[in-house]
Amino acid sequence: MVERLTPILKKNDTKMQIAQEVGLKLVVTLRYLASGNDYTSLQYSFRVSKSSICLFISLVCQAIIDTYIPEVMKCPKTAEEWNDIAKRFASKWNYFNCVGALDGKHVAIKKPKGGGSLSFNYKKFHSIIPMALSDAKYRFLFVDVGAEGGAGDGGTWQKCYLARAITYNRAGLPQYRNLPNDD
Repeated sequence: MVERLTPILKKNDTKMQIAQEVGLKLVVTLRYLASGNDYTSLQYSFRVSKSSICLFISLVCQAIIDTYIPEVMKCPKTAEEWNDIAKRFASKWNYFNCVGALDGKHVAIKKPKGGGSLSFNYKKFHSIIPMALSDAKYRFLFVDVGAEGGAGDGGTWQKCYLARAITYNRAGLPQYRNLPNDD
């Protein structure tokens, strides 16, 4: 992982002038993501200044996304790719003509400054909603993050890129087919 992220992070290091080793940045970022520790505790655990941690965590996260998204999360673009997913749902779950499982999840956040009630949801806390589509093997095909919690799943779906692609026939979905043993 370090080898794959090194070129991206070294390029950003020259812009931001962050001197730590790539491996150290990766370990600090993974600890932050796994534990939710604040920058002060990470500073003492890894002997890295809080201001440096503040600068590189977002860069490391973006480098991880840029490096691994193409191989980890591929949203189908053709009818053939969507049909392959439907075949897996049919064979594994006996659920026919299904091209993905879609859901949103409220993730609790602190009330945004000046955010009003946009992020306040029906569960009575502030949140953002990641909306995700997965295949029959629980792999993500598409993720849209950042809708305000007050929007709910329906509002989140209406605003996401995949919904617009489907609405305007740009998603490459296959043509309608009858269910097996049905006319």
